[in-house]
Amino acid sequence: MTQTIAPDGRIQETLRATARRTLRIRLVRGLPALLLAVACVLLCGAAPASAHAALTGSDPAQGAVVDKAPTQVSLTFSEQVALSDGSLRVLDPKGQRVDTGKAANLRGTTYGVKVRAGLPDGTYTVTYQAVSADSHPISGAFTFSIGAPSATTVPASGQAVGGGIVGGLYGLARYVSYAGFIVLVGGAAFVLACWQRGAGVRVVQRLVVSGWVAITAATLALLLLRGSYTSSGKVADIVDLSLLGQVLETKSGAALVSRLLLLAAGALFIAVLFGAYVKRDAEETSGTAGGGAAGEAAAVRAAERRDLTFGLALGGSVLAVGLALTWAMAEHASTGIQPGIAMPVDVLHLLAVATWLGGLAALLVALYRAPSIETAAVRRFSRIAFGSVVTLAATGLYQSWRQVGSWSALTGTTYGQLLLVKIGLAAVLVGTAWISRRWTAQLATTPTAAAKARPKGGVSARSKGSSAASGRNGGSSAAPDSAGSRDPERAAQLARQRAAMATARAKQVRDADPARSGLRRSVLAEAGVAVVLLAVTTMLTSTEPGRAEEAAGTAVPSASQSSGPVSLRIPFDTGGQDGKGTVGLALDPARVGGNQLHIYVVRPDGKAFDVPEVKVAFTLKAKDIGPLSVTPDHITTGHWSATGVQIPMAGDWEIAVTVRTSDIDQVTVNKNAKIGLNNG
Repeated sequence: MTQTIAPDGRIQETLRATARRTLRIRLVRGLPALLLAVACVLLCGAAPASAHAALTGSDPAQGAVVDKAPTQVSLTFSEQVALSDGSLRVLDPKGQRVDTGKAANLRGTTYGVKVRAGLPDGTYTVTYQAVSADSHPISGAFTFSIGAPSATTVPASGQAVGGGIVGGLYGLARYVSYAGFIVLVGGAAFVLACWQRGAGVRVVQRLVVSGWVAITAATLALLLLRGSYTSSGKVADIVDLSLLGQVLETKSGAALVSRLLLLAAGALFIAVLFGAYVKRDAEETSGTAGGGAAGEAAAVRAAERRDLTFGLALGGSVLAVGLALTWAMAEHASTGIQPGIAMPVDVLHLLAVATWLGGLAALLVALYRAPSIETAAVRRFSRIAFGSVVTLAATGLYQSWRQVGSWSALTGTTYGQLLLVKIGLAAVLVGTAWISRRWTAQLATTPTAAAKARPKGGVSARSKGSSAASGRNGGSSAAPDSAGSRDPERAAQLARQRAAMATARAKQVRDADPARSGLRRSVLAEAGVAVVLLAVTTMLTSTEPGRAEEAAGTAVPSASQSSGPVSLRIPFDTGGQDGKGTVGLALDPARVGGNQLHIYVVRPDGKAFDVPEVKVAFTLKAKDIGPLSVTPDHITTGHWSATGVQIPMAGDWEIAVTVRTSDIDQVTVNKNAKIGLNNG
């Protein structure tokens, strides 16, 4: 007759408590994944990447009116850019191309394209699309006029690049590549430097391997997406092999291919770390006892293991530096001021991030999933993490100065604002890490619950649970074995029950340590903040540095300078019924080129009201330009607006506003305003 082992009430309660703790752990483990998903959504829904190379000048200048047709159009950028066929185009008022050749580098950061001779008068649109020196795509457009401005069918906004579905996928792949690098490098460093026994722990192996898979898959995706991301932005172009060939000839393509080659070597490193290294560790452990020849053999195995550890550490360091260089050679560090210093600093910064955050991920997995982890390993990681934080602070300070450059750029540019968010998150992360260090110190000084619970004679909880189960089955350990010998299926069932009870007891002993429990919670909080911090860092790498943005703003041609928004209030009286009021006009940013125009009509009592028609005309009498008529669109009661209002030249402009209050009642009022000139 088949017998079953019915655990007593104490064992049942232990199993139920274990089940509850397992559920809580699973819910808590899902928090980083949830934060990761939120960060990815934020990245995918972000706006197209800001330009890292900015247009600082052109000839003809933006919005300028020239007397005779130019023979070529040139553009000057804040840094070197890469141009392809058709990336610089000049279009006539009807949208037809009038450029005659491929864009060429004229000098330094100035690029130009020839145009047809004898162009007629009118407004021409110049569109450009290029890749900046730090690998990010840029695009834009502006207009100039020959003789006098004219109507044009070409939008002056240019083709947007770096956005849409392809841009979202590219941003997601960038995030995954950073995360994979951190987990791969940091997890491997944690094993070799802090917890060598962890090389044989399955969950740690899975973590490091998942990091390698993530960065490899993301790199392949970046390589395929790159051509479409920097050109058309079309999903169909992802599989265009001609675009892939062009990408391979660029600096970014070379960096991605180099990363893939290094990852191939990284696969061999992982195989040795989790194969031969674990085997060597097991051989050394099994051969520690004994004297004479056995002791000498153990000493030889220990020496071989030390040599293998040194070789893995050296090879892993070379691979980690090489992987970090693939980012430094193709992004922010490779351009701008002091690239010779910035690139090694950037590599050091990336390695410090990976050591800290990747090691943090490995520690989190070990605390929640591994059967146990030595206190000494936690202490070693605490010291390494502290050194990483110091390195991050020093390298981050230099990078911030290099990319921002001024207090105004820190608060007045998108890059500076994101940097402030990153600094705030880093401060929270350091504070949480300080709490973790306090728990680590308690682990080092307080006897653990496991030590207190260990019975005299050194019997482990696992063996004790097995003995108790055997005793209840018949007072002898041989009883279940005898029954099992007659029924192999029953023997397997008994073995599973004994293993489950032993595991429950071991977890109960492990989780009873309040210091270890507090450490798990603080490390989990660190990991959550780190996920968000990584998302902000990824956004920073795709945002124009504050120093470059400010330099571009101060280096625009004089014809594009702005005196600030113009705001006018002009009373009117058409003489008819309900014909009195005030028209308010706002021109923003009041510069040469495109502007936004808003018109407001109010009664003498200040209440908005509608009139049948409102028109505006701009005249620059000093240059005999105008009147340039604008018919705004009605937005809401008493409010009209027009976008893309082109001001071709800086000067003291006369702004005439025509207000019609009925079929026969109409009046034109005017006022002068400086546009594109400094009033100081």
